[in-house]
Amino acid sequence: MKDFTSGNVSKLIFNFTLPMLLGNVFQQLYNVVDSIIVGKVLGKEALASVGASFPIIFTLIALLIGIGSGFSIVISQFYGAKDINSVKKSIDTMYIFLFVAGLFASIFGIYYSEELFLLLQLPLELIPQATTYLNIYMAGMILFFGFNGTSSVLRGLGDSKTPLYFLILASLFNILFDVLFVMVFKWGIAGAAWATVIAQGGAFVTGILYLNRTHKIMKFSLSKLSFDKALFIKSLKIGLPSGIQHTFVAIGMMALLGIVNTFGTDVIAAYTAAGRIDSLAMMPAMNFSQAVAAFVGQNLGANKIERVRKGFKATFLMSNLFCILMTAIIVIFGSQLMKMFTTDPNVIAIGEKYLIIVSSFYLLFSTLFTTNGVLRGAGDTLIPMFITLFSLWIIRIPGAYFLSSQIGETGIWWSIPIGWSMGALLSYLYYLTGKWKSKSVVPHKA
Repeated sequence: MKDFTSGNVSKLIFNFTLPMLLGNVFQQLYNVVDSIIVGKVLGKEALASVGASFPIIFTLIALLIGIGSGFSIVISQFYGAKDINSVKKSIDTMYIFLFVAGLFASIFGIYYSEELFLLLQLPLELIPQATTYLNIYMAGMILFFGFNGTSSVLRGLGDSKTPLYFLILASLFNILFDVLFVMVFKWGIAGAAWATVIAQGGAFVTGILYLNRTHKIMKFSLSKLSFDKALFIKSLKIGLPSGIQHTFVAIGMMALLGIVNTFGTDVIAAYTAAGRIDSLAMMPAMNFSQAVAAFVGQNLGANKIERVRKGFKATFLMSNLFCILMTAIIVIFGSQLMKMFTTDPNVIAIGEKYLIIVSSFYLLFSTLFTTNGVLRGAGDTLIPMFITLFSLWIIRIPGAYFLSSQIGETGIWWSIPIGWSMGALLSYLYYLTGKWKSKSVVPHKA
């Protein structure tokens, strides 16, 4: 566990981010390897089918992820205030909520999977494979929530190293099972889905067994979980705006995929492969955002506002330096990176253009996420929700629709940085107002 309320600000945030970054790189790595194996062994149709599944998966779990983030903020602030009893109650309440809600998400996703793909105008030849992948993935949703919930709690407590070990374990097993199920057993796209479910489930169970023996606060037992209504409502008030934000962002991703799908299998496959590379490259900015949220949560809980400001400046600088590096790598090696997924020259060319356009504006993405990390850590999630929804639904999606009708699929790629620029500007202007400082869960005298 890490106490962020004293010590060198930059060093604390960087040291906290690094294990989290390595862990998420491993997590994204097995998504990348999954797509490489699917694309190279099963073909571009299977690659497109996997890519079409992820916006639907994200939509089905987005609300729950957002509400879970509210628990993480509450846990972080109680830990900063040294209220360990409330920390433990919050952890129990979070697990009960995630397991029950995850069960309902699984049932809904499996029951309506084919209808969702038809709604997105996925080419009919891709629907059978996409449905198979989605149904298996959704069947393991409770394990997914257990795995990610545990990691989220540990980060709220200032521990980013233990989640790293879980993620490395899950990543290595996912790659191993991908090779075994797809290349050896010839299970096709179903093998790729089972590889992910089994790897995440195994990592969750292993992690819980380890924590129950070694951790001072994290003790998981189904029979001893207790639900605290007051803490649930407190977490819900903070997490629900994020959950609504995540949900509308996810629906927006589905809407964008619907536009992408109208351009056919090659564009869908390129969008999937380039999206995997893009997600990996954006990890530093996303992890610095998570780190500064935990940092702000503890320091606001301890009523140390000046350290919050220092944390924002330090995170902004470090995150942007990483983004410049990622942009350089992708612009130089974009074509070679696409060739890892497919040998189809048209798919490679489309994906390379996506990567060059989007990666050139990673600094905007970094600014947006760093600022929103500070606001989330303070418990101020409502205004960022409106900003995100405005940037997505008023700027990005209409922009993608209009530009794609004028210049083809390239217009969809340009709509991404256009949306980021509006979100970054509005979030930073709101940060400057200072209103987020009054949102702390832990009350303080003025």
